[in-house]
Amino acid sequence: MPMVAMVEIQGSARSFLLIGDHASNLVPDGIDLRIDPDLLEQHIAIDIGVAPLGHAICAELGCAGILGGVSRLVIDYNREIDAPGLIPLVSDGHEIRGNQLLDDAAREERINRFWHPYHALIAGRIVADAPALLISLHSFTPQLRTSDGPRLWQVGVLYNRDERAARIAIPLLEAVGAVTGDNLPYSGKVLNATMNAHAEANSIPYLGLEIRQDLIADEGGVRQWARILAPVIRQTAEMLA
Repeated sequence: MPMVAMVEIQGSARSFLLIGDHASNLVPDGIDLRIDPDLLEQHIAIDIGVAPLGHAICAELGCAGILGGVSRLVIDYNREIDAPGLIPLVSDGHEIRGNQLLDDAAREERINRFWHPYHALIAGRIVADAPALLISLHSFTPQLRTSDGPRLWQVGVLYNRDERAARIAIPLLEAVGAVTGDNLPYSGKVLNATMNAHAEANSIPYLGLEIRQDLIADEGGVRQWARILAPVIRQTAEMLA
């Protein structure tokens, strides 16, 4: 199994499993995206802040986590296997020229190398630990290049059909002063592939959290948001029980 496909965080509390699909900007050897290297530090390549925040939340809760280990420009773990954006050709107005040159065999090889092992690990951990709540952790850019306005929410709670955890967590976040989006800055009814596959398909409650990237871009911000989010996650799980 390719070690770069994911990063595992160990934890003894099996009630929770944290998943961060876009936690890395790694482009493995042998893959040439043919983009400006500076783009790998931007939101199109990685959910900025998710890796350190994921580790911090897992430490607070004592729980395990699984973080994606390659850039979302290599493969987007939060897409269905047949989705057009699984291996993105364009992202926020930037052409990913290396991906545009892939033939069917190269696409299949990349899917088998990264997407399948990642989702197999999540599925296996769910079977082994039977978590009562999945935590889906993402971050969002304050403003897209292809959008007219700023995204002012500090945190978004995303969900598709299963709203159980979201309906509890949104007022809890508002109560601690967090400017909270209800299926914003985008809707989980449109983009929710990992939670659809591993939470909704298994009737497991899940909490989809999107944190604005400028708030968790440094160590202080990560500590602050881990202290905000961990109690909300814990309270949400208690109220679901």
